[in-house]
Amino acid sequence: MGGGPSLVDRITWFLNLKCIGWFNFYSGLSIRMETRIDFVQSLESDMSVNILTSLNDPVDVVRAGSVSNHWHHFVITNGLSKQLCLRRFPELSRIVQIIEPAWITTEANRVGSHNSSWDILKRDHNVYASLLHAITTLNTCRSECIGYAVSASSTDRFPGESVVNTLTTRDRYLGRPSYWSSKGHADPDASETLIYKLKADLCVISEISVQPFEAFFQPGKPIYSAKSVRFRFGHPKNSLDGNDILQVPLQQPADDKFIWTYTSEVYPMAQENRLQQFKLPEPVLCIGGYLQIELLGRVQRQHTDDLFYICVSHVKVTGGPLCPAFDIEILEPLGKFALKYNPEVLRWMLQSFSEDSNVSPMSSEEEMVQHVGVMGFLLQDYHVGVAPVVWDDDDEEMDDPGLF
Repeated sequence: MGGGPSLVDRITWFLNLKCIGWFNFYSGLSIRMETRIDFVQSLESDMSVNILTSLNDPVDVVRAGSVSNHWHHFVITNGLSKQLCLRRFPELSRIVQIIEPAWITTEANRVGSHNSSWDILKRDHNVYASLLHAITTLNTCRSECIGYAVSASSTDRFPGESVVNTLTTRDRYLGRPSYWSSKGHADPDASETLIYKLKADLCVISEISVQPFEAFFQPGKPIYSAKSVRFRFGHPKNSLDGNDILQVPLQQPADDKFIWTYTSEVYPMAQENRLQQFKLPEPVLCIGGYLQIELLGRVQRQHTDDLFYICVSHVKVTGGPLCPAFDIEILEPLGKFALKYNPEVLRWMLQSFSEDSNVSPMSSEEEMVQHVGVMGFLLQDYHVGVAPVVWDDDDEEMDDPGLF
């Protein structure tokens, strides 16, 4: 009844210091020991679960399961690693099945396991604890996550102003201005969307960056930014749509082919020619591997037709792919997911993360040539055996590019 910390507060304080085991309870501000008890055995189960799920570090849930046989049984029986996953990533609540490699199932049968309730609980604990471990590791090994451009809600002049152009970091590529442009609109509140496929169907995304385009070839070098921006992550409405999406013309909208499972807050965008970084409040688990960038409102008119445009020169998505250690399969027609898990591949991935931490990452231009050859080969008259021409920023400007 006093003003001191409650019992739960004291235990949680100890847990956050990673002092998992036998805890010393104290009164007031005194730190002298009076009693030594195991709170998991002494408290109600719901209270113990509440305490353990308040841990800040996911690794501590695994450590808690190693304190004693009783704690090990308690952590697994109550699905604490899964609860922690769901609390941090609510999108995982739609996972209704876990699929492991055939060799794991064969090995389990060989040693006498018969998929009892306890075996399933242990499997779930291991899978979700491993997923948390992988996500935590990816937060320190972030990389570019865009695979390729899917579509834009409108394109002013295709293919010269295609959404594919946003995948290079320069505002000029192969001797030409490189950017995407919307069609002109009289309404300054009209929005546009850009859709991208990420490198994997299961990614952890922490930051998205967008650079408005400065029309260096127009009088006054106007910057065609949006007023604000919003982000969505999702997946095709059904598995067949994945193939259909590849057939969607880049200059046509494809928003109706997706289910968006996450929507960010609205971020204001500055009318400045720089890569503007929009850090998500918490890392987001993208299930399905698709990103929609919604560009809200327009700020710049074009002097030749007095219409508002939005133009983007570069988009970058920072995070990390969880594939191939983890993958997702859409279960139709339920709209639920199966989580695929391969522990051997995860072990290899974690080792690779560690080894690659001291290796210089591939430049954006090199990645762009690798997975966005569409622009070089199909849009920019690039041919095999002919080296691409890269212009420096101080190269001579184009007098009349004929764009817009």
